[in-house]
Formats: sequence, structure tokens, C-alpha cells
Amino acid sequence: MTEQNRTTGFTLRPYQREAVDATLKHFRRSDDPAVIVLPTGAGKSLVIAELARLARRRILVLAHVRELVEQNHAKYATFGLEAGIFSAGLGRKEHLYQVTFASVQSLARNMDSFDDQFSLLIIDECHRVSDDDNSQYQQIIAALKQRNPGLKVLGLTATPYRLGYGWVYRYHYRGFVRASEARLFEHCIYELPLPYMIRQGYLTEPRLIDAAIAHYDFSALQPNANGHFNETELNSLIARHPRVTRAICEQIVELGQQRQGVMIFAATVRHAHEILGYLPEPESALIVGDTDSEQRDATIQAFKQRKIRYLVNVAVLTTGFDAPHVDMIAILRPTASVSLFQQIVGRGLRLSPGKQECLIIDYAGSGFDLFHPEVGSPKPDSDSEPVQVFCPGCGFANIFWGKTDSEGLVIEHYGRRCQGVLQLEGEKPQQCDYRFRFKECPHCGAENDIAARDCHQCGEAVVDPDDLLKRALQLKDALVIRCAGVSFSEREGRLRITYHDEQGEELHESFDLGHKGQRAVFNRLFGRRFNAGTEPRRFASADEVISHSQGFQPPDFVIARRHKQHWRVRERLFDYEGRYRKAHQL
Repeated sequence: MTEQNRTTGFTLRPYQREAVDATLKHFRRSDDPAVIVLPTGAGKSLVIAELARLARRRILVLAHVRELVEQNHAKYATFGLEAGIFSAGLGRKEHLYQVTFASVQSLARNMDSFDDQFSLLIIDECHRVSDDDNSQYQQIIAALKQRNPGLKVLGLTATPYRLGYGWVYRYHYRGFVRASEARLFEHCIYELPLPYMIRQGYLTEPRLIDAAIAHYDFSALQPNANGHFNETELNSLIARHPRVTRAICEQIVELGQQRQGVMIFAATVRHAHEILGYLPEPESALIVGDTDSEQRDATIQAFKQRKIRYLVNVAVLTTGFDAPHVDMIAILRPTASVSLFQQIVGRGLRLSPGKQECLIIDYAGSGFDLFHPEVGSPKPDSDSEPVQVFCPGCGFANIFWGKTDSEGLVIEHYGRRCQGVLQLEGEKPQQCDYRFRFKECPHCGAENDIAARDCHQCGEAVVDPDDLLKRALQLKDALVIRCAGVSFSEREGRLRITYHDEQGEELHESFDLGHKGQRAVFNRLFGRRFNAGTEPRRFASADEVISHSQGFQPPDFVIARRHKQHWRVRERLFDYEGRYRKAHQL
């Protein structure tokens, strides 16, 4: 069932109403910036329109392209209300309305025109907001907050992450942490996943097929930090394989004959023109970055009116483009950005009469999982899979990369810190401080992230393991082994630990677990990390340790110094990440 707005007769879907209600609830109790996540085609512009309609004070809605400015304004107008548009690309600079829809570029250059206070700033496609204080978004936010310190900031996006940055918010309303570092947006207050939207019939099902007659191999090219590839290198690679482009286009035409609208994403302008040359001339058109504005609008209208079937573009129709009849997408460009890949596929997911599915063919071999994108820490190796790891501190069920045995039991995981959120009444949410992998501060004993340079508790410098290894390797009286395993035995009432090097060398040390001090050291080193940190425990005897020997994690490196005729263990480096190879690594 949908909810109808009595004033306009316009209908909100249930999830759109839920998103609006979640926003009102959040901002009644907090000024923290928040994010709403809805898949492409879910109608974010209607959520924006309803929020603006309900507002009693001035509202500013930002978008990065004129198409989105115009689209959001049009949805608001369906409520029978007037609003201003401030966009040079649309030839309008209106700023006296209660609600203004603006492009970020035009607004950043004309902030003096907006000297009144705004109560709410809404940012569409908010994953584009940079942390850089000099960026246009940040300059606008800073200027608006200077006029109203209580400004509320709401972001909307289908892809709440960015290449090389990770998640754009910190805390999720379902009780877990997405980012440990500070973010502009503190909270995700509402989200609906793509599979849910498809199952409920709100979006068209994408059918990704691996039936490409040919494909490009872009694996030799390296993207920049933003996931983009060098145009010259792309042109050079594509030019060496003209038969590939021709074969791909022939397949696109063959499959496209039974389709209503086909969007083709090319790698470069030269590549786009080559593709266009292989497509049926009366049914095909091209849009690139420098296409004349009037020609661009005319081409888009012709495509929406189905006067042309094939629309080729180069990085200009990934956001703000709404043609619901699109039922085939051909990706002929590489990208290292899962966000961009999802935006491209999203062009074909809107509902349209007679449309049963959207055919997606990836000729660039991007390899992204549309429904479960890998965000945050990269997959450590091909054998890794998402595993559930419960926090011993708060009980939260974390999902980390890891490995399981034949019975599905977790035998290894790569999680560092619990992602659970602890929320005490009247206080801000805090990430659980339990660490599965950590670096101990030699000054105060606090547990730090394994990449930390300074202790989060006392502020003192934490020893860099690479520096420690480098110094040890330069000493004549030091021995460093790559530890491939650890074993335990009892000798004369003491626990004897043997560290095994991958080449067969061994180092030994022993602990008297009947002695309070030595027992505490052993448990700090090994008991705390028992079963990959998921079951920390205190061991009281050698027999107890030996009977549980399979659950202990060996250090990655062991450093010993010569003492008379023997080696004495001085350092054990756990959870190592650095430039030196660990045991069994290639």
C-alpha cells in the first residue's frame, strides 16, 4: 500500500514515508549530519520533495549536475508548490524562495547571494562530498553553518562509499560501525538494499550475463586514486584490438534488436566514435562531455521518445539521467570504482511498461558483485569469504573476511576491531573498543590498531615493527625468524614454547605459570589472542595450555638476542602488516 498526499494527490511508497519519518525523528533529537541510502531508481527525489514540503523554515537542496537540480525541482513542483532554482546551467539564479534547488558549482561562486539562515541542507549524491576543507561542498557547509550553527545536513545516495575512502558515514542505525575515522556524516538513518527493492517489485531485475562474444583485457592498466584510467593508455590498448570492438558491437546490435533502449558506456571519446560507427546509423546517437547543450538535450529527448535505440556516452550519463525504458546496458569501459559500476547499472533498473528485466553485459571484466559490493577492507585473497565473528566484549556479530573449514567453522579471520556500537542513554554512540588484532603500547599497555603510530591513550609513539625488524636484522647478536607455527610442552614444571621458522629453525622460551607475573605476561601475549581474539581467556597451568594448543595464534616474527651460548627471546610481533614477508607468503 502507498500513502497519498491529500494536498496534491501524489503517492509516496511505504519506504519513502519511512525514510521521511526517520529523518524527522533523527533531527528532532540531534544535529548530527545523517545519510539516507536508497538504490538508484527508488525515488530519492520524492523523499527530498516531501521533506522540503514539510519544512517550515528555509531549505537548500544541492546537486552536482543540472539534470539532478531540474529533476528534484520538478518532483517538488508536483506538490503544487513553488521553489527557486539556482543553476547557471539552467539559466536561473533564484534565491528568495523558502526552498531552493541549486547546483554546487553555481552556489559556491555566489554564496553572498544566500545571506539568510537555512535550517536544512539536503545533498543529493552525497557520496561525492570530499573531506577536503577547500572543496566546494565543504566551503558551502562551512558558510551556512557560520550563519546558522544549528544547520542540519542530510545526504542521500545509492552508493554510500567512495574508492580509496570507504564508507561515507560512521554509524548505521542497525547498530554497527562502518568507519572508525571521522566522517562528515555521522549516521545512516535509513537504508533499503537493492535485492529487497527488486523482490518487492519496486525496481526491475538486472540480468548480468557472461555471454560476451569478446571482451577487453584492461588488467595491464593501472587506475588513479579515483578509479579513472589514463585516456591515452586506454586509446592505445583499444586501438590494438579493433576486431574486439567490432565483434562486441555486432553482439550488442544482435541482442539489442529485441530491446526498447540500449545504453552503451565507452572508455574514451575516440572509442565512442568507433563504437558509433558499428551501430545502425538511424537508430544510434552519441553524447560526450563537450556535446553542445542543445544537441545533448535533443538527443536525450529522442532517446526517451524511442526515436533512437542505441545511446553511446562517455562518463556523462551515470547520474541524473532518467530513462525508465532502458532495458539493456553494455559496459565497454573499465572502472575500479564499485560506486560508479552500480550507478551505471542503475540506469536500467527503473520500472517501465512492458519491461521485464534489464540485460547487463560487462565487456570490461569489472568483476563487481552488484548486490554485495566489497567495500572497506579489500578481499585478502581468493580463498577468503565473509565470516561471522562474535565480539567477546559486547556480543556484536561482526562480518569480516575470513576462512572456514569443511564444516563451515571459522578457522581464521582478518577483522581488527569490533564494529558494534555502544549507545548509552543521553550519550553519543561509541564504537566498541574490543580489538581482535592489536599493537600494545610499550608505555601504558593500551591496545592500539595494528597500523597506529601513536598510542590513542597516552599519546606516546608506538614502536614501528618495520623499524624493529630492520634494526634487529642489522645486529650481529640478533636472530629474527619468520614464525610458521608454535608448539607447547612442559619441562620441569614450566611451560616451554617453541617457535618454528619456515626453514626449520627454532627458538624457545619458557614461562612459570605458577608465578603471578609470568602468568600475566603469557596471558597478555597469548591468552588475549586465543582463537584469533574471539575467545580471550586466562590460563593458569601448562597442562591447560597444552590441552588447548590448537587455539593459539603464533606471532609473525620472533626476535631473539644472544645471551652467552643461548638465544633469548626479546620480541614477539603479532598481527604484523609491513614491508617484510611473513612465513609462507610468496
